[in-house]
Amino acid sequence: MSADMQILSKLKMGDMELKNRLVLAPLTRARGTPTEDPFDPVSRIPNDIQALYYEQRASGGLVVTEGTGITEEGYGWRNAAAIYTDEHVEGWRKVTDRVHAKDGKIFCQLWHMGRQAHSSYHPTTKRTVSASTEKMAGNVKTIDGKDVEGEVPHALTVEEIKSTIADFVNAAEKAKAAGFDGVEIHAANGYLPDQFLQSKTNKRTDEYGGSKENRIRFLKEITEAIIASGAFPANSIGFRISPNGAFGDMGSEDNFDMFTYVAKEMNQYGLAYLHIMDGLGFGYHGKDKAVTCADIRKNFDGVIMANVGLTKEIAEGLVRSGACDLVCFGRLYISNPDLAERFANDWPLTDPAPYETWWQHTAEKGYTDWPFYEPKE
Repeated sequence: MSADMQILSKLKMGDMELKNRLVLAPLTRARGTPTEDPFDPVSRIPNDIQALYYEQRASGGLVVTEGTGITEEGYGWRNAAAIYTDEHVEGWRKVTDRVHAKDGKIFCQLWHMGRQAHSSYHPTTKRTVSASTEKMAGNVKTIDGKDVEGEVPHALTVEEIKSTIADFVNAAEKAKAAGFDGVEIHAANGYLPDQFLQSKTNKRTDEYGGSKENRIRFLKEITEAIIASGAFPANSIGFRISPNGAFGDMGSEDNFDMFTYVAKEMNQYGLAYLHIMDGLGFGYHGKDKAVTCADIRKNFDGVIMANVGLTKEIAEGLVRSGACDLVCFGRLYISNPDLAERFANDWPLTDPAPYETWWQHTAEKGYTDWPFYEPKE
């Protein structure tokens, strides 16, 4: 038995107690109901298969949802879930009810893709947006699934930034109405808040660009606006960063200084957690020294969540060392819905899920059909 493992111990986070320190990582799985019309809103409403998927993995300490679109202009992934209409709320309510029935806690990850989306998803504005007009290298997908070159984004005006912050607030309010225990602001992987944080993508010369103090302003104002709205208190709001990641054509020469500064500045709010993708398995840009959980711990007093490439042993070592408090699992959690029980009982693990099951539109296949371990008599 592994009952004495620290990753299986309880953790007080804000006003809630987590039953262990394992977290289902936010994973885009694109399992919304496929529709012939890509603009049919049904494809963005969580369905019963998605509710089962999260329920199956509710024995961890915390579930963080897939990236969840906060507005039409922030959306850009076919069959991904959203959280900006009352219909989305009703779909997510089925998910949160089932997770809570298993004594689980669940946060909604608030997602604005910025320049990583394609304008075909945005019939109202017919554009993509970012901090600046820096075009992303590589391809993006159109709403009909074609791979095309990334577009030159529209640089948000100050007025449009304020409107986008209001979109984050609306999504947080909708998440509260859907029964979520909290929200995670997705400021990682080259999505919109990350595009403001990093010098590679932020070339602004106004109060939202240039200095570290200005580049963090967007993230801070989103956080402050959600708190001020009353949707969630600070201790039910987390945020995610990826200072080492290359995904989304990201990576800046000043990331070490910038993201240790981000940790220090965000420390003042008393947030639920800081979620850092410090592992290098998701692609390392190599332009600056890697930021580790230990570096963040020097600047952030609250709960730290580690992610990318963890094993049971690495996760246990991180928690025991004090470098982090929560440990995120993605690929292992896909193929082992009972991951907490397997760790606790030293049961064998199913191999990590193959790539083709991650985000293809295959409904239950590779999603909810992974077996729970049955010990032999």
